[in-house]
Amino acid sequence: MDFERADALNQAVRLLSLRHRARAAALLAPLGLHPGQEALLLELSRSGPMIQAQLSEALGCEPPSVTIMTRKLEATGHIRRAPAPSDKRASVVELTESGEALAGQVKLLWCALAEETVAGLPAETVAELPGILTAMTGNVDTRRPRRSRER
Repeated sequence: MDFERADALNQAVRLLSLRHRARAAALLAPLGLHPGQEALLLELSRSGPMIQAQLSEALGCEPPSVTIMTRKLEATGHIRRAPAPSDKRASVVELTESGEALAGQVKLLWCALAEETVAGLPAETVAELPGILTAMTGNVDTRRPRRSRER
């Protein structure tokens, strides 16, 4: 790939990421949430209670970030933490009733943001985007060992 194409691609990905996060932040603020917290709520809603280490892995973020988010969400009453039965050093995190209700609001907000993000794109393109973006994410995932590529 030549530089002009590479630059256009990298700039587009960078700007989409920045603007999507900023738009998400604006939509989440009235719910009292900061970016990242919605992903934690949605993961717990989808998967049920889990230990913080599993939550960190599922969210693709560092354990200290999950610890900070869980403390803040626990302080607002949206989640609760309890010692894991199998390992008292680990904490199991689960949604409270208010957390379930908030996750429901986030789901509605997430649908609206997704529709806003893909507005004007053909349905076929929209259907392909999750797979394309997941593949692109995997290509740059620093948590995975790099595969050597033959050229």
